[in-house]
Formats: sequence, C-alpha cells, structure tokens
Amino acid sequence: MKRKISVDRSRANSLRSMATTSLERLNSFDKEKYPLNTLDDYYDILHQLMEAISVLKGVKFSNDSANKELIDWVCDTFEFGEQNKVFLQMIRNYRNKISYEGFFIKANFIRQNDEKILGIIFKFENIIEGLI
Repeated sequence: MKRKISVDRSRANSLRSMATTSLERLNSFDKEKYPLNTLDDYYDILHQLMEAISVLKGVKFSNDSANKELIDWVCDTFEFGEQNKVFLQMIRNYRNKISYEGFFIKANFIRQNDEKILGIIFKFENIIEGLI
C-alpha cells in the first residue's frame, strides 16, 4: 500500500550512506566466491537506494508486497523501463528464495550481471543526487 509521508532528507542521506558502505565492503572481497552473500548484499543496496528515493519523494510502501511495489514505483516514476523492472523483481525473488527457502545461485549469475547491477546502482545514485 502506497501512502504519502513527509519528505525526510536526513533519512534518505542515512539510507544512501548505508548503501555506500555496504557497496564498499562488497567490493573488498571476491564477489564470485560468495554468490549468495553478494546477491543478498546487492539487493540490500538497491533496496536502500530505492527507499531513499521514495523518502525524498514523500512516498512510503507498507504491506506484504511493499518491496515489489517499491520496485514498480521507482521504475515507473523514473522511466527505468520494463526490462530493468523485471530484472530488479528477479533479484528480489532470488533474494527471498535465498533467505526463506535455501535457494542457491551460482557465481556465473554474479559474473553475468555484476555490471548491470552496478549500472542500476549508479542510476539510483544520480536520481538521489538530483532530488537532494
């Protein structure tokens, strides 16, 4: 469920800082050696940046499908395209399966998608910069 909230620049900056710290830590080890942790970290980084964007726009999502709705809203609002939306939803689904079902991904997934994920992170950072 989407609802309006007060814009909170401080919270957005904190979320952005957390994402930056997590990315620095992630880049300090072999991402392909620990693909499950890498994907989990990437999802957390992406989620923190999307949440920072929504906080800067005065929007909050809450309920069982809040993360799915957040992805859809960010992609639709900032014209990210259907392909990126599907990709982000896939990462969310994989992350949930890893966390709740013991799902495994291979290092190949990280190898094939690392650049794409980093590109999305860069775009989110640019959106945040434009909103602050």
